[in-house]
This record gives sequence, structure tokens and C-alpha cells, in this order.
Amino acid sequence: MCGNCYTMHMSTINADLHCHSTASDGLLSPAAVVERAHANGVDLLALTDHDELAGLEEARATAQALGLRFVNGAEFSVSWLDQTVHIVGLAFDSASPALVEGLHQIRQGRDTRAQRMSDGLAQIGIRGALEGALKYAGNPALISRSHFARHLVSIGVARDVGNVFEHYLVRGKPGFVEHEWASLEDVLGWIHGAGGIAVIAHPGRTRVDKAGMTKLFERFKDLGGEAIEVVSGVQMGADALEYARVARRYGFLASRASDFHGPGESVVDIGRSEILPPDLTPVWERLV
Repeated sequence: MCGNCYTMHMSTINADLHCHSTASDGLLSPAAVVERAHANGVDLLALTDHDELAGLEEARATAQALGLRFVNGAEFSVSWLDQTVHIVGLAFDSASPALVEGLHQIRQGRDTRAQRMSDGLAQIGIRGALEGALKYAGNPALISRSHFARHLVSIGVARDVGNVFEHYLVRGKPGFVEHEWASLEDVLGWIHGAGGIAVIAHPGRTRVDKAGMTKLFERFKDLGGEAIEVVSGVQMGADALEYARVARRYGFLASRASDFHGPGESVVDIGRSEILPPDLTPVWERLV
């Protein structure tokens, strides 16, 4: 039994349940992410690298040494109505064969997408983008758009990562590649089959229209999805209030996150997001 469980159930807990390390597209190692979270006063942390579990062991060992409560996490890429949405899985068994194999299948598709992104950028005169992006990938097996963005900033193509996404890496731009990720049904099956909790990540960032989001919320609920990120590093203020209303409407648990990728690049530092509205039930009540 956790000696700090009373604190863990308090609505004022500093929980950060979505962040990234060099195991996917973060700038810090798993250990350094945990150390930063601890220094920032985080009480409960989940490392949620994109489609990858490789950083969990190092993160958990560091958290245990620091006395920081830690749960397994991952951010799963899902195709929904011709767009990409993300589902965070929390507190699952990282040795679950179905979950491990599912993530392996998702990662395999990233290699093909990366080459096609590089080819698209080459057509407008930006050559060698894949090789450049790989220099920023702590895990070469998981190359992402963020790695391409960092490379394009480094060679002076754009002023910052956000500018790269806006002009080169979103739908209709030369570095964008259509890609079929996992289905919502498969991802929730993997997470629940491994004993975990499913959370819709940063819904305010998706490019799905309002009707499509309503369908997503309804289907997610039908499949047993438990929670939604109400507060995220790029989802605060009015956006957080909007998704608080969604949580109330569907009876979702509420999650809080920074979506931290690294110092100087993320809008909010790890553990520094806004607090949840007090009437919502925080997802961490299911995690401790």
C-alpha cells in the first residue's frame, strides 16, 4: 500500500500524465525527464513516448530512486476519419504481447512515411531531410515529424518547430504524407487487454471537425474509453473549459498533462500545466 496514497487522491496533486523523451521525439533522456519532473514538484508522472515503450524501464528506475510515483504510458497513433488522433494509454502491463506487437506494427509504418516525407521535401529543393532528421532522433527506429522539424530549423528553413509544421508538415504542404495508423478499436483493445486506461490526448490539437470529434467521443465511450485530457500544454484557458464540458457530458475522467518535449521547445514545462476544474474526477484516482 502506498504510504502517500492520501496525497495521491487529492485533487491538488501535481500530476503530469503525458510527456516525451528521446525514446521518441523528446529532447531529454527518460532519466532526465523524470529528474526534471521531480525538480518541478511533480507527484505522479507517466512517460508517454509515441508508439514506444523503450524509455519506461529507465524512467521507472529513476523515479523509484527519487521517490516519485510513476506509471507506464505510451501515446498511440490512431487513424480517424482520414486524420490522425492520439490516444494515451496509462498504467498498462508493458509486457502484454498484444500491446507490444501492436506498437511494433505502428512503428514499422513510420519508416516508410519518413522516406516519403523526405522525398516530398526534396521536390521543393530541401534535400537530405531524412538524413538530417535522423541526427535528431535519439531512437532511430522511431523517426517523427518533430525530428524533421528540428532539422529544418537548424538549416534555416524556418524560425522554429511550430513554423515548420505550419508551412511544411501538415496536410496540403510538401512534407505531409497520408498514413494509415492503427484503428481506435485496436488501440483500446491493446490498452484494456493490458489492464490499462485509455485517454484521448489533447483533443484541441486534432484537425478533425466538430462532427467528427463528436463521433470520436461517442465511439471512444462505446469502446470503454475512460478519460480525456482536459488540460494539456497547448490546451489551456478556454480550450480547457471546453473539454471540461466534454468530460462532464460523457462522464469521462479528466487528465492533466504538459505534453512536454523539451526545454525551449514546449509551451509548458513538465508539471507546470493549469490545474483541473475542481468538479471533475481526475484520472489518477484510478491509478493509485
